[in-house]
Amino acid sequence: MKFLKRLFFVLLTLLIILAIAGVIIVPVLQRQSLPQIDGEITLPGLDGPVDVYRDSYGVPHIYATTEHDLFMAQGYVQAQDRFWQMDFWRHQAVGRLSELLGENTLETDKYLQTLGWERVAQEELNMLDDGTLAVLEAFSEGVNAYLSERSSIQISYEYVFLPIINPNYYPEDWRPIHTLAWPKAMAWDLRGNMETELDRAMLLKILTQEQVEFLFPEYDFENRPLIVPNPHLTGASTSGETYPTLAGSLFPIFNTLRTDTAALDTWRGGGFDGIGSNSWVIGGDLTDTGMPLLANDPHLGAQLPSIWYEVGLHCAPKTDACPYDLDGFAFSASPGIVIGHNDRIAWGFTNVGPDVMDLYIEKINPANPNQYEVNGEWVDMDLVPVLIEVAGGDPVEMTVRYTRHGPIMTDVSLTDFATDAGIELPNDYALSLRWTALEPGFTYSAILGFNRAQSWEEFRRAASVFAVPAQNLVFADIEGNIGYQTPGWMPIRNEGHDGMLPVPGWTDDYEWQGYVQFEDLPFAFNPPEGYIITANNAVVGPEYPYTLSREWAIP
Repeated sequence: MKFLKRLFFVLLTLLIILAIAGVIIVPVLQRQSLPQIDGEITLPGLDGPVDVYRDSYGVPHIYATTEHDLFMAQGYVQAQDRFWQMDFWRHQAVGRLSELLGENTLETDKYLQTLGWERVAQEELNMLDDGTLAVLEAFSEGVNAYLSERSSIQISYEYVFLPIINPNYYPEDWRPIHTLAWPKAMAWDLRGNMETELDRAMLLKILTQEQVEFLFPEYDFENRPLIVPNPHLTGASTSGETYPTLAGSLFPIFNTLRTDTAALDTWRGGGFDGIGSNSWVIGGDLTDTGMPLLANDPHLGAQLPSIWYEVGLHCAPKTDACPYDLDGFAFSASPGIVIGHNDRIAWGFTNVGPDVMDLYIEKINPANPNQYEVNGEWVDMDLVPVLIEVAGGDPVEMTVRYTRHGPIMTDVSLTDFATDAGIELPNDYALSLRWTALEPGFTYSAILGFNRAQSWEEFRRAASVFAVPAQNLVFADIEGNIGYQTPGWMPIRNEGHDGMLPVPGWTDDYEWQGYVQFEDLPFAFNPPEGYIITANNAVVGPEYPYTLSREWAIP
């Protein structure tokens, strides 16, 4: 008993010592990673002095004499405040979570590598205009200036705990491709109707086409509002019936793919129903100041820290070479302002929710799993080898297979399945995904264009290269104008394909016929109503000649 008492007191004393040490050490470690918010910092590479002021809310306002210095300072300041978030986001966007967090995220990485956001971002990087590339490089330079000569604990407090699962990790330098990959992750969160295609297909196993349509009713155009009630009309309608019979028989594939998609959303913090978003802009005739009012509430999924980073970016002085005078909200992984205002215009985003994803049922060659049928002939898939590094484990090799439509999704969502088909089916088949976000675009060039725009015409010019995710853009300026624009790539589908179900991929009957031209996308400028309101509801009515979506939110 004496021994047990002594052992108890020894253990209790150790616990007290550890608790006291924790109380002392933890705040010391935490303070090491806090941003420096006063005094002077010397950054090699700056063209001249940069002033950073923090307001009473801690929001930084950056003043610089050159474009390079402005965005280099933005990269530095955002890394000060949010680098762990930036690091975690880039590992998500490029499919390398396991390199950071170990084998628990391996299946998610396989899914992300199959989507191939980093490969698309690399294509975009190779196509980028010099001006946008210079901004991305300056931003990266600022981030890396913060990382240099700091231990991981000094970079961000989260790295105090990361060694528990990854003792040898130190963040690599930031590169422009890390910024370019992030819009793909955002496009995934705002992606459209892939899950609905799967849900409809699974329901067709047990319900008729009429019963499924009853569960997914059409938008009530007569009694619910439109964002652009009077669009310009050109072209011809491309909507039509779907191909339900085959899709309804593939229940096991669809169910597994639906489950794995939801698992990725858990890591991403997005993809949830009912989040919604809204914006409105009201002309001066209806306001007490005689000038427009613009408000925007994007309603992206809650994250900690917030997905948004509030910042002011100011050229001092503003010149043709340094044309920015901005306040608003950025993403921590990105330069510039995503939503906000400059000295002449303001703008906001809500999600259009267009149907820009299609699942294709591919016939696979039973004698060669890397071939698929196109119009009666076997065609070789493109094979992309991938190596996934795993913290605390061995690297994992995989091969991503591409058809003409996009990646084979069932390679990462299905290990074994059997069909319960009511009709004759190919013995070997898989699902591939065509999605506008898997084609290289220039969304960041558009964002920087919004930042510089001084008029409606310049704003629309920037919007014309905004590829994905398609957003309802609302606009106001100091001249009293208000406006709206739908940007983005909107597929034109063949007759017989309305995008509501997976369709045969072995024939050209269900191929996209290009995208709606920008000039044919809905817009409004100083509409007679005197206001524009968006809430993920229908942009246009059924008289519009192109099908943007059949699944609008009930406002």
